[in-house]
Amino acid sequence: MKRRAVFILVFVLQYASVNAQCAMCRAVLESEVGQETAKGVNNGIIYLMIFPYILIGGVAIFLYRYLRSSK
Repeated sequence: MKRRAVFILVFVLQYASVNAQCAMCRAVLESEVGQETAKGVNNGIIYLMIFPYILIGGVAIFLYRYLRSSK
C-alpha cells in the first residue's frame, strides 16, 4: 500500500511540473500571428510521442509471442 501512495505522489508531482511548462509554451505560441510555429511544435510533440508507443507495443508483442509459444 505504501508503494502505491509513493507512486501516486510522484505521478501527481510530475504532472504539475509538465502542466506548468505547457502553459508557458502555449502563451508564447498563441501570441504569434501566423501560428506556423505552433503547428510545428504540435507536429513535433506528436512525432516524439509515437516512439515510446512503438517501443512499448513491440515489447508487448514480443512478450505475448514468447509466452504463447512457451505453453
